[in-house]
Amino acid sequence: MEITERRDDEIRDAKESANIDNIKSQYVTDSFSDERYSLELKDGLHPLRYKFAIWYTRRTPGVRSQTSYEDNIKKIVEFSTVEGFWASYCHLARSSLLPNPTDLHFFKDGIRPLWEDGANCNGGKWIIRFSKVVSARFWEDLLLALVGDQLDDAENICGAVLSVRINEDIISVWNRNASDHQAVMGLRDSIKRHLKLPHAYVMEYKPHDASLRDNSSYRNTWRG
Repeated sequence: MEITERRDDEIRDAKESANIDNIKSQYVTDSFSDERYSLELKDGLHPLRYKFAIWYTRRTPGVRSQTSYEDNIKKIVEFSTVEGFWASYCHLARSSLLPNPTDLHFFKDGIRPLWEDGANCNGGKWIIRFSKVVSARFWEDLLLALVGDQLDDAENICGAVLSVRINEDIISVWNRNASDHQAVMGLRDSIKRHLKLPHAYVMEYKPHDASLRDNSSYRNTWRG
């Protein structure tokens, strides 16, 4: 039994090490000269291009006022290194264990997961609906692409959201500019490519100003 447990630990450690190396290989280090990057290197850490924060929302069914929504958003952790990401991610509950309705927001530091935030107000989001059987895998793949700076036009990506609902889980990727059709479609293609989405999956897009008008995140979308 002890040998088996030791072997399981070795496999787990090897997998995490491989994931760290995969993210490290995506760095764009030439542009890093800020104080945070230098300090983290001195500490033996592996800085990410962007600092991120994870937020949690446990919504109250039937209550949709903006005040209550903002009050329910809680920042639970922030990080700026590969090591910080894995330490945070490994302690998050998996989507199958989260109550309905719940939202996990994974955003660049300084951007609140609100339609009205200055970085989001002119943007929108790509939406993908998943069965609960596969959502956790696609969510993890998306987070690795975000922290590894693998998606095209990364500067215009604000963050991503996992929305746990009764019969499905919904993943959305938020961008800054909904009026730039070329960039919007380029982001769609990049998401499809990195997640290796089967052709059967339909991607939908919705500008945030439309969400403000109809007070809905996932209704009245257009298919890309």
